[in-house]
Amino acid sequence: MAECKSNDDAFVLAAAEANPMNVVAVIQHTAGEYLGLIEDHLEGRRIRFQYFRPFAAGKLPEADVPADALFLLGGGPWGSAGSRDLPTLQDEVAITREFLDRGTPVVGMGLGAQILSLAAGGSVEQRALTMETLRVTRVCDDALNGYLPPSFNQVVYMRDWPVPPAQAAVLATDNLERPAVWQVGENAYGFSGNPGIKLGMVEDLIMEFEEVPADIAAQLEKLRHLQPTLEDELVPIMTGLVQRTRLMSSPLAAKVSRELDESLI
Repeated sequence: MAECKSNDDAFVLAAAEANPMNVVAVIQHTAGEYLGLIEDHLEGRRIRFQYFRPFAAGKLPEADVPADALFLLGGGPWGSAGSRDLPTLQDEVAITREFLDRGTPVVGMGLGAQILSLAAGGSVEQRALTMETLRVTRVCDDALNGYLPPSFNQVVYMRDWPVPPAQAAVLATDNLERPAVWQVGENAYGFSGNPGIKLGMVEDLIMEFEEVPADIAAQLEKLRHLQPTLEDELVPIMTGLVQRTRLMSSPLAAKVSRELDESLI
């Protein structure tokens, strides 16, 4: 299995810094899928992240966790439309709704986008577990402050499909005319696939679960050849996403640090 960094004390470490850092709470649903290529983009900007792994007997984040953003990852064969629902689905929808209500940025990818959709008043369509490589076209020129590429690739490994709420702004559609990237409110974003996907993540999902999508060998080969392109396309996506979620300004860790100092005076 691919190793992913846990940053178990991310919130404590961020508050202890001379210049407190932003921290992202990341809910992970399988051992195979993590932030992938996104980790490097966060670390390069001095943004910490902490994984929460309920599938491994870990806890979900508390509603009042001092996170500057919430990232919801994909779930392999887990879905949310009734055929094979994520065990923690209802709890995660409730947590996500609380983050949305207080204006904290939320980014949902794959199953995470389904959770975001449900929390924001949208729905989910039932669909078999599928892996597909899609071509995505931007439909909103200023999407992600103009950094969302006009056209890019999206690899989706997912059961079921998110249907954004009526108030959502569709930022990009795929070649099947489905919303591929969409926005709710000022700073919440849904992606049909994980833009940081890596070949090893899909290989680990195949080993982790007995259920795999049809035609998986051909899809793996597509991803193998597409990996360098996905890495390049992620650069502007992360630039815009970090700007829109303000993950390089006013970290909550600074407030926690000040409150701790005041309590010791």
